[in-house]
Amino acid sequence: MATSDSERRDDEEAHAGEDEDTGAQVAPIVKLEAVDVTTGEEDEDAVLDLKAKLYRFDKDGNQWKERGAGTVKFLKHKQTGKVRLVMRQSKTLKICANHLVLPSMTVQEHAGNDKSCVWHATDFADGELKDELFCIRFPSIENCKSFMETFQEIAESQQKKGENKDASAAAGLLEKLSVEEKKTEDKAEEEPAKAKKEDEPKGEPEKSDAEKKNDE
Repeated sequence: MATSDSERRDDEEAHAGEDEDTGAQVAPIVKLEAVDVTTGEEDEDAVLDLKAKLYRFDKDGNQWKERGAGTVKFLKHKQTGKVRLVMRQSKTLKICANHLVLPSMTVQEHAGNDKSCVWHATDFADGELKDELFCIRFPSIENCKSFMETFQEIAESQQKKGENKDASAAAGLLEKLSVEEKKTEDKAEEEPAKAKKEDEPKGEPEKSDAEKKNDE
């Protein structure tokens, strides 16, 4: 009986200790602040976004080496209209590929694998321009075809944009030449007229002494 009373008192004291509020406030050791993370893609719109695995061809070792697995995107700049290919690793977000899609670029299916395709590019993923041969592999044939079609469409659109720009520049040059030519013609017409006017006698000719006497 005494043992039961003792145990009951111990339990009550334990509960009282748990429920007791000391009123003390413990400040966090480290205060974390919200940080805005920028990716450099804020001024671009994603044209295509697919999961894939990227490889680059190592010329020294004469073999394909994996660059990373993640998301490949075509990003179109909102102002310039230029499109670049960017791929980041899934977990680390490290850039695997980063280059513009140019009119001269072509992409083709990798021999023996209809889920993969290859292309050449001047890449800037490592912070310096490098000529690379890339191979990308997708989970499905459909995704690979979609990537290749989008790649070619972008390259062709960039070529047309360049042609339109050249045509506009040529038109502007022709217009400028036309204006300058007209100015030259107007100037050429003005010069003979001016010369003719200068050759005309100014005022009345001076009278001789005999004519002056007759007038008197």
